[in-house]
Formats: sequence, structure tokens, C-alpha cells
Amino acid sequence: MAYVFVSDLHLDGSQPRVIEQFVEFLGTEARSARALYVLGDLFETWLGDDLIDEPRARVCQALRKLAAGGVPIFVMRGNRDFLLDREFAAQTGARLLPDPVVLEIDGVTTLLTHGDLLCTDDRNYQQLRSLVNEPGWRRRLLALSATTRNALAAIARAGSRKHMAQARPSIMDVNTATVERVFSAANVQLMIHGQTHRPGVHQHVVDGKRCTRVVLDSWFEDGQCIRVDGGRIEEWRLGAGIRSLADLSESGTAHPAPSPVRLLPQQ
Repeated sequence: MAYVFVSDLHLDGSQPRVIEQFVEFLGTEARSARALYVLGDLFETWLGDDLIDEPRARVCQALRKLAAGGVPIFVMRGNRDFLLDREFAAQTGARLLPDPVVLEIDGVTTLLTHGDLLCTDDRNYQQLRSLVNEPGWRRRLLALSATTRNALAAIARAGSRKHMAQARPSIMDVNTATVERVFSAANVQLMIHGQTHRPGVHQHVVDGKRCTRVVLDSWFEDGQCIRVDGGRIEEWRLGAGIRSLADLSESGTAHPAPSPVRLLPQQ
């Protein structure tokens, strides 16, 4: 049984095909997982646990069915759905994870993060990230009416599109020095993240040790997940099956739930 990781699904009622793909995934591939980890941006927007429309409710119900079938689900907030909270967890049976979190997978010490904290070249974005992670700012936002929150979300999406169009492509990716500082500070062998929509497996040498960084893909084109099983890293894509990406170790002890969390300083 494999640990399964997904990220950047950006589920939204305007993209019913992607919701259909994810619900199908939860009812098929994910059912055999040792645990499912969603590393941020499950939804394109989440404006509060009190504002759940029919498409989002359908996703929550599918997650709940998977959890009821015995698969542990862990969800990390992303930069799009940073307002996910206790009611979402209660409705889905998922456990919300802090970002970042360190745990052990098949005997390999691993850091999970959405990935935006690694994109330190984008200083404007990092300032915004610091703001939205303030509990007081979140409380004030949630106190606004549904109409106001929807209007602000539309403005934020337009601003994000403009920023992405104007910014140099390089600053939208992770900063290698930041990645290696995080590897060193957390003392981990494996890092898994999303955010950049640039899937791949990257090797780093940090403090004289080989470290592996796996970047998850978005679900804009087709569904993708990463499977970690017995030290093997595999990619699964909807309609294309499984292919091997890397082999970390020959053996290890499986741990289906996170170990005590060791947080890193915010960038």
C-alpha cells in the first residue's frame, strides 16, 4: 500500500471535468492508499467553511466516503484555500496539517509543504503570504458578508493573473538556496511540494547528503498523484497508469500518520 500525494487541483464549479476526475480518483486509485495527502490548493477558492456550494459539497462528500472506508486523509491549506478550517475537517473526516510538516514515510524523514514558502524570489507574494497567515486578518475576513468575500476573491484572482503575467517566470519557481536551507534546517531526506505546477524530481546535495525533492503537478490538464511505497517514488496519471520516478531505499518502516510536528521559521 502506497502513501499518495496530490496538490493544486484548484477545484471549482467552473471546471466540472476536473471535479469529476478527482471524485473518480477518490473512488478508485485512492481507495488502496495507506494515506492520502493533499498538499494545498484543493480548491480554487475557499471563502470560509460557511460558504460551501454544491460542487464543493460534492468533493467534501467524496472525501468523507474515502475516510469512512478507512483511508486516512491529511489536507494542507494552500494559497488559494487558506481559509479551510474545522468544519471542513469535520465534514470530510480529514485532518488539517500545518505548513510545513515533518514526518516519516517508509523510514524516510520527509518534509511536506504546499511550496509557496520556497518561492522567496517573489517578494511581493511573500509579503501577501505573511498577511493572509495572520489569524487576526483571517478573522476579519471571515466576519465579512458572503457577497463581500466573493467580490474580494474575484479582485484577488484578477490581481494574481496580472502579477503572473507581468512577473519573470523564474521568480514563480522555488529558490534553490531556500530549498537547501530548508533541507538542512529540517534534516530531512525527502521533500514533497506543489505550488509551482512544474512537476519533476530534483536531486540536491545538502550537508554532504543526497536529498530528493518531488514537485507535484496541477490537475488542469489531467489528474496526477505521487505514490511512495517501500522507498520507491512513482507517478500515477489518469489514463496513463503508473511509472517509476526514483528509489530512495530498499526497506523502511511505514508510518500512516504524521509524527510530532517540527515547524520551520516563516520565510
